[in-house]
Amino acid sequence: MSGSGDGHESTLFGEVRRMVRTSGAVGGIAARVAGQRFLGLRTDKAAHAEDLRQILGGLKGPLMKVAQFLATVPDALPEEYAAQLATLQSNAPPMGWPFVRRRMMSELGPDWERKFRAFGREAAAAASLGQVHRATLPDGTEVACKLQYPDMPSVVEADLRQLRLAMQLYRRMDSSLDNEEVYEELRDRLREELDYLREAAQMRLYGIMLRGVPGVQVPRPIEGYCTRRLLTMTWLDGQPILRWLEGNPPQELRNACAEALFRAWYVPFYRYGVIHGDPHLGNYQVQPDQRGINLLDFGTIRVFGPRFVAAVIQLYEAVRDGDEEKARLAYEAWGFRNLSRETRAVLSEWARFLYEPLIQDRVRPIQESDDPAYGRKVAARVHEGLKRTGGVRVPREFPLMDRAAIGLGSVFLRLRAQLNWHRLFAELIADFSEQALAERQAAALREAGVPTPG
Repeated sequence: MSGSGDGHESTLFGEVRRMVRTSGAVGGIAARVAGQRFLGLRTDKAAHAEDLRQILGGLKGPLMKVAQFLATVPDALPEEYAAQLATLQSNAPPMGWPFVRRRMMSELGPDWERKFRAFGREAAAAASLGQVHRATLPDGTEVACKLQYPDMPSVVEADLRQLRLAMQLYRRMDSSLDNEEVYEELRDRLREELDYLREAAQMRLYGIMLRGVPGVQVPRPIEGYCTRRLLTMTWLDGQPILRWLEGNPPQELRNACAEALFRAWYVPFYRYGVIHGDPHLGNYQVQPDQRGINLLDFGTIRVFGPRFVAAVIQLYEAVRDGDEEKARLAYEAWGFRNLSRETRAVLSEWARFLYEPLIQDRVRPIQESDDPAYGRKVAARVHEGLKRTGGVRVPREFPLMDRAAIGLGSVFLRLRAQLNWHRLFAELIADFSEQALAERQAAALREAGVPTPG
């Protein structure tokens, strides 16, 4: 078997293999939970969650990545499942040199090794859909070559079918949220992530949007060395944030890195309407001077219309001013439909939790409660409130924004950062206008070669 994943037959059998590996895991646990719900059988959801984590943790990436995402979306999965799935890390076995050589030959031609002065045979890092090799170009430029794992299109499609089954079952059992559009959003973003040429364009886009932003570096894709399954980019020196924190850096450096992270995510959003949808700890490094960050992995981004970004600011103002009518207009602009006043009040509890650090004009941690489960408790109250008021359909624009806020918040907690979040935010939105954002967005997408959203 070539492992290339090309052709209908290979894709079909790849999907069948994937279904065999995952359907028993997800379906079996789902059946046990359904038995508890509908037949009154007592089951141990925590044990099932551990089973699911163990099984999914051995898979190669997409379903694991989706699980990490869903663990941050309130009420997308039962709490016990979310807590376990949040701990997953990529542990895919590395592809051996024979496969790497064949893949490089298929992407860059039989003389591919002549295109490099040196090429590392061992993987330097693992990514969710592939692995990274360090190499040197003929002119001495140090680069990272990200090679996609074999059969990934079929893997993604099989994972998506399993994900849909699990989400539908949970929605029927216990969920107060209709997550159909969440699934559609994840489906589209995962399929896009398979195309490394698209990711190269999105990397260029981030280089454009963050040009001149202090403390943030973005790798540059190398023209002529990128294909749909190979992404070659400049190598950036840095160290993983968790390893850096083991050295107990001083507060000043923690704050500097947190400020750089804040700008790396939110300058693109408030000035260009673009969000990096994966604030996973592996997607940024601390720079050698310890005052900035390297932003990595541009497979999952989302482009928003100017009206959506304006509504995010509008909801901030509504929370700040206690303005229910402004909040109603903001929710409608986000895509929430037919919300009762009671349901809006419940959603606004979640909004107050997210916006609180931005409203208070003082230096403070991102969360002032000492309770590490504080955010989960707020989410649980919101969940119960939504069940009481009849539930809500989540618009597809919502999950990546919510994930960015929750994911970054957890990193700021780990950093123990103390910043004036209000002033950082106020600086970003000071001259906001929908027209200016639309013009900047169109120009940046065009320059980077990113497909315009339909």
